[in-house]
Amino acid sequence: MSAPRDEPLSWPVVASTTEFEGRVIGVRSDTVRSPVDGSEFVRDVVVHPGAVAVVAVDDRDQVLVVRQYRHPVGLRPVELPAGLRDVDGEPPHEAAARELYEEGHVRAADWRVLVDLLVSPGMTNEALRVFLARGVETLPDDARFAGEHEEADLGVAWVPLDDLVAAALAGDVQNATLVAGVLAAKAARDGAGYDALRPVSAPWPSGDRSGERSAG
Repeated sequence: MSAPRDEPLSWPVVASTTEFEGRVIGVRSDTVRSPVDGSEFVRDVVVHPGAVAVVAVDDRDQVLVVRQYRHPVGLRPVELPAGLRDVDGEPPHEAAARELYEEGHVRAADWRVLVDLLVSPGMTNEALRVFLARGVETLPDDARFAGEHEEADLGVAWVPLDDLVAAALAGDVQNATLVAGVLAAKAARDGAGYDALRPVSAPWPSGDRSGERSAG
């Protein structure tokens, strides 16, 4: 059996209408024609700009995590530094480095691609790339990013990677990006090693938004 791989495929869209356009996301309704039986059906698609996240690991095998209030779920979950790809033309790893600096006030010397995620492919085109960052340096607090709204209550901590993995398996941390990121980091560390991970220039077809239909 060949190695598993997602198959690129696009069924014909015969009509598309914008249902909602918000500050971050949009919603469109696509009428799709099945090439299998010719039937047509409507699917609502949450249009998302994409995101990046960072598993930053220090020389003690600790991971930088953040906490902030998340209104939709009524929690202040443990998360990775992460953010939207909302700067035109910004390479994904530079967006990740920006988020790591803004949320954790940390810079890193070594960057790798850890894992790529489609967060909910049945309803949204959101693609998220999680990077591994090493050679970390914590910068002085006098230039720390001043957040607002939820980020005004941003908590930052370093937690051993194995403790985060145990917390994920126990259901004590639930953020999907964090769970995927720390499990992938453990698999990489205990397997071929971090140096075997993909470079930041690795292809990311799902993260390519050029030429894609927008909510507008």
